[in-house]
Amino acid sequence: MTILERIRGPRDLKALTKEELGELSADVREFLVEAVSRTGGHLGPNLGVVELSIALHRVFESPVDRILWDTGHQSYVHKLLTGRQDFSKLRGKGGLSGYPSREESEHDVIENSHASNALGWADGLAKARQVLGERGHVVAVIGDGALTGGMAWEALNNIAAAKNRPLIIVVNDNERSYAPTIGGLANHLATLRTTDGYEQALAWGKQVIRGTPIVGKYVYEALHGAKKGFKDAFAPQGMFEDLGLKYVGPIDGHDIGAVESALRRAKRFHGPVLVHCLTEKGRGYAPALADEADHFHTVGVMDPLTCAPLTPSNGPSWTSVFEDEIVRIGEEREDVVAITAAMLHPVGLGRFAERFPDRVWDVGIAEQHAAVSAAGLATGGLHPVVAVYATFLNRAFDQLLMDVALHRCGVTFVLDRAGVTGVDGASHNGMWDMSVLQVVPGLRIAAPRDAAQLRSQLREAVAVDDAPTLVRFPKESAGPEIPAVGQVGGMDVLHRDEQPQVLLVAVGVMASVCLQAANLLTARGIGCTVVDPRWVKPVDPALPQLAAEHRLVAVVEDNSRSAGVGSAVALALGDADVDVPVRRFGIPEQFLAHAKRAEVLADIGLTPVEIAGRISGSLAAYDVHRRPGQEKQES
Repeated sequence: MTILERIRGPRDLKALTKEELGELSADVREFLVEAVSRTGGHLGPNLGVVELSIALHRVFESPVDRILWDTGHQSYVHKLLTGRQDFSKLRGKGGLSGYPSREESEHDVIENSHASNALGWADGLAKARQVLGERGHVVAVIGDGALTGGMAWEALNNIAAAKNRPLIIVVNDNERSYAPTIGGLANHLATLRTTDGYEQALAWGKQVIRGTPIVGKYVYEALHGAKKGFKDAFAPQGMFEDLGLKYVGPIDGHDIGAVESALRRAKRFHGPVLVHCLTEKGRGYAPALADEADHFHTVGVMDPLTCAPLTPSNGPSWTSVFEDEIVRIGEEREDVVAITAAMLHPVGLGRFAERFPDRVWDVGIAEQHAAVSAAGLATGGLHPVVAVYATFLNRAFDQLLMDVALHRCGVTFVLDRAGVTGVDGASHNGMWDMSVLQVVPGLRIAAPRDAAQLRSQLREAVAVDDAPTLVRFPKESAGPEIPAVGQVGGMDVLHRDEQPQVLLVAVGVMASVCLQAANLLTARGIGCTVVDPRWVKPVDPALPQLAAEHRLVAVVEDNSRSAGVGSAVALALGDADVDVPVRRFGIPEQFLAHAKRAEVLADIGLTPVEIAGRISGSLAAYDVHRRPGQEKQES
């Protein structure tokens, strides 16, 4: 039995010897490589926090002490140490989440995997304990570039204001987020990394000077008064201490004894303390360390020895299609520039950065700044393309609305991972953008159905210089091309029976689902028209008249049903006095459990069989129950 197999909870760590702790670290790394290779997941970040996680659970008493994980993809080791060692269905339906989960364990606090928020949570929890007189420590582990986020600094400002409120911040400094962390803070931390001999030198000087006969005591006291200035010159940690935070570090994050010592010192302090730990992303796994792009930040199912992917490819991914096309556009237009938020390679800007290094900016985990900076770039005469995951654009809504749209700036937002993403769980589904952004005046939203449309609509988007545009696409492969058989207004007609009763409005990648549903309905004697609106905001002016030629309109979207494209279509029909009922098929107003995309779509009824069945049922119900004057707009 390995040391890891003996660990059923944090208490089991307390009695381990130094040698056993070393064995445990090796066991954990071996387990992670084998388990994550079978399922896919975040490998590099977790290989880097093995010793840090062990030290945290040896020093603190979770769950009485609350340990919060910012960018929760670092929590796999935490899961192992808190009794969750069945990784056979990691990120799969019914298996462990890839992030902390309250349903899984009392040791998990934050489920949201969006970065930079743990310090705000910690501030609130520490205040609550102070008000209620509860004992226990609050520890926030932040890293993987999360300190580049503005929310983290808002929280630090508030945390430091309370000198007598215990709160421990552990900075897991691996110099990276997805890619190497950049910016002023990164430079500051880099400077601190070079001064790891400072504390040893200070301790040696203290011993020698105080041991000098007769004058030693007085010399030490005089020099002690100059200590702060000396520290700032030799180890510029003053940025944290000037905020009011006690600074401890830098510490070798792979030395369990050193980390434990630092954490115990922080634990005894009656105020906010920042413990700075240096770690190595991908530690202990040579292929991860050799991967310069992101140190195996996340991997698919692969051979752990060769790292060759074991999942067959279904064609080019949406991201790669965007990556190729934005480079071609960049070669044609010198005014096109790009911005991303700590995700240069995941969103497909890697090749653009290689080709045009002076025309791309990674602003760190700062989506709000990305949007405002883009407004400035557009006003300055350029056309910025802001590429982020759909779920992360939620953070920049105010900036998109008030800085970009209000000022009619020609900015193109490209949303990767739109719709149901599946395995990364509730916080990563990009299911709100077409609802939230419906209220933004002047914004145009494109939802491509295939790779050809992505290339075409991206070009249409960057051609608009007097208003914001947005192009969204999902995760995984782009699939086969879906040709149009005609056009109505700006919409592509994908299918049309001779005597259609149902108009299916297929939003983006739901086109193939709608075509299959139409075939099922046709087989039942219900004729259909299937259209791809291409640009889903604003609603195409030709849509209401086309709808009037049918008995029922069904809008199918991989977005929230609430206030989404279906609602916009229903509103447009009402404004045009077109009295045709509208059925809306989309994602219910709930947070979705992690599972494969196809499994999630099946669970929420976004399958051809389910859609066809409900449409035919609706038509039958209308035939039986419709009466003069009855309201026909419905969900």
